[in-house]
Amino acid sequence: MGPEWRKFQRDSGQLPYRKMFFIAAEGTVTEPQYFNICKTFIDLQPVIRVKCLNVKHSSPPYVLKRMNRCLKEETLKESDEAWLVVDNDRWTEAQLTQLHDWSRKRNNYNFALSNPKFEYWLLLHFEDGHRISTSKECSDRLKGHLPGYDKGIPSGKITREMITKAIERAKQRDNPPCPDWPRKPGTTVYRLVENILNAPDQAV
Repeated sequence: MGPEWRKFQRDSGQLPYRKMFFIAAEGTVTEPQYFNICKTFIDLQPVIRVKCLNVKHSSPPYVLKRMNRCLKEETLKESDEAWLVVDNDRWTEAQLTQLHDWSRKRNNYNFALSNPKFEYWLLLHFEDGHRISTSKECSDRLKGHLPGYDKGIPSGKITREMITKAIERAKQRDNPPCPDWPRKPGTTVYRLVENILNAPDQAV
């Protein structure tokens, strides 16, 4: 179930609430690094916080466990969003179903998956991602655009324009929008990134 668009309610004379995005992802380097890059392209950063949770083990059940632990420690407001971000390349249908079922419990719980892996989303910043069927092919193609890439994004290699183009390409592949996760090469990470970039507009 995709996230619903929301507008912040702001009383006259009061500071806007800083919308929070809680993100629990498999990767401990690339995903946090990427979402921190996204923050730099937000014009009104004071109304946005992106918190990538520290996930020590990458299996989907552990990613979900880390998110549930965080939600017990933090107050998740109705306007906040919680996201599970995982890959498809190693996990079973049952494991992924567990994450998708969690995302249906509340309107601001969400699930994003990249097939075969997160690098596919990165690849869409440079090209359309056609003719990809394995994780290795995905990594090899990405290294053609980011020489020496090894679970890290070189500084200055991702621009706002590239992110916008990646969203467009991901939407073209996710058409009609999948109700759970892409079964062929594709990604729903664009839904999270689009929400992050558009959040300041909702706070007006």
